[in-house]
Amino acid sequence: MEPQDSENNKELTDKKSYAGIPEAEFVEDVEAYMSRPENNKNVDEVLKKLDNQHAKYKFMEYNLLSKKKRLLNQVPELKRSLTMIEKLEQQKEEFETQFLLSEQVFAKAKVPPTDTVYLWLGANVMLEYSLKDAQDLLTQNIAAATRNLNYVEHDLDFLRDQFTTTEVNMARVFNWDVKRRQAAKAANK
Repeated sequence: MEPQDSENNKELTDKKSYAGIPEAEFVEDVEAYMSRPENNKNVDEVLKKLDNQHAKYKFMEYNLLSKKKRLLNQVPELKRSLTMIEKLEQQKEEFETQFLLSEQVFAKAKVPPTDTVYLWLGANVMLEYSLKDAQDLLTQNIAAATRNLNYVEHDLDFLRDQFTTTEVNMARVFNWDVKRRQAAKAANK
């Protein structure tokens, strides 16, 4: 399992963002940045553009957090299903159990030995699988969900860096404007 983890970590560092999040440009020289043709020394427009970029990053963060929440719920559910498949493989005699019918409501059932199970695939689709095929499918789904969770966490870290860069840029442009106005005011006196 360790080689796969180091492979995943290497893979995670190869890309800046898996969700296609644009990288925020750090404004090193504010004077040069403000004299670009698209900025034309218009502080209000530049701050508006940076604020708009910040809002887009917030929206992306919201989407990634909801995806992370969904994946965090999905992985344990898949693992529970895999555990149940393994239990069914071991059972050679009929056994009695309780299963969740709805929230806080359980029903008793007698489960005969079986070689097949039905799995929900989503979109109101359920398919019958042999125990081995179901186990393989669930193992693949757990691996994919875990990998996607790592990608989402990586993108959230990248996104936090973009927030910081954008906020620093906004502060630098604002401070540049304050200094410029103070210098113009001092020159007029």
